[in-house]
Amino acid sequence: MHRTFHKLSLTLGPVFSLRFGSQLVVVICSPSAAEECFTKNDIVLANRPRFIAGKYIGYDYTNVVNSPYGDHWRNLRRLMSQEIFSTGRLNVFLSIRHEEVGHLLHQLYKKSSTDFAKVEMQSKLSGLTLNNIIRMIAGKRYYGDDVEESAEAEEFRAIVSDVFSHGGASNLADFLPILRWIDYKSFEKNLEKTQNRLDALLQGLIDEHRRDTSKNTMIDHLLKLQESQPEYYTDAIIKGLMSRMLKKFLGRVSYLRRFIPALAEISAPFGDLLKGRARFEWRAEHQCAFERIKAVLASLQTMIAPQKG
Repeated sequence: MHRTFHKLSLTLGPVFSLRFGSQLVVVICSPSAAEECFTKNDIVLANRPRFIAGKYIGYDYTNVVNSPYGDHWRNLRRLMSQEIFSTGRLNVFLSIRHEEVGHLLHQLYKKSSTDFAKVEMQSKLSGLTLNNIIRMIAGKRYYGDDVEESAEAEEFRAIVSDVFSHGGASNLADFLPILRWIDYKSFEKNLEKTQNRLDALLQGLIDEHRRDTSKNTMIDHLLKLQESQPEYYTDAIIKGLMSRMLKKFLGRVSYLRRFIPALAEISAPFGDLLKGRARFEWRAEHQCAFERIKAVLASLQTMIAPQKG
């Protein structure tokens, strides 16, 4: 799509607008104009469209991503920068990051200690990142060969997979509202089911930490803030922040989707591996898909932004 926008900019100029159904889209192909959007005009452009996913996964547009610019958004932004992701707070969890890296290295050593072995690193690195996040949030591990299988861990992995599939997908009803009346492809129905499962899991973690106050996680820190301002730091706000921290990781992964033509088709073989109860068995078709994605990412035409002329 970015190549198409570049071609249009050669005719229409560096700044032009398009209609994606009911949504007005402004395309900027000028570095200086883009810089102004994030400096001089950042407040004007701070709000995001109210897509359907924000209603469910974003807790009715109350988290920091989907909330409109205002007092609530500024308070959430301050909370995340000063209380949750401050240098001091992250240093408290330094030992967790060291331990998780140690777990990963130990797993790699076990697989290759006797002979050379092929290791699928994408899932390993994803598990490393998610374990870091979950341990900081709730003090639990859900990924890795050494994790004891439980219904909670299995449910969490299935929910993350569902949130990723919905978060990275374009919903036509966001651009053609008439399709929402018929719930095109049951997108909203499935999204609501995923949200209910996610909400039940996050609420269970909050209730668990409310009963056990001996831990020192982000949930415990947010619950202490709730004691001082219960009318503001509700369970819904806390769950929205927890959900946002998970989505930040998934967002970094899905960001590259726009640079890879037909990624959904290329990565289709991975769908079987990501199902909740599926056995993880790496076969030739998975290796082929992985090699294709790796080759596309490494190509210059994919990773370098279009240049004028």
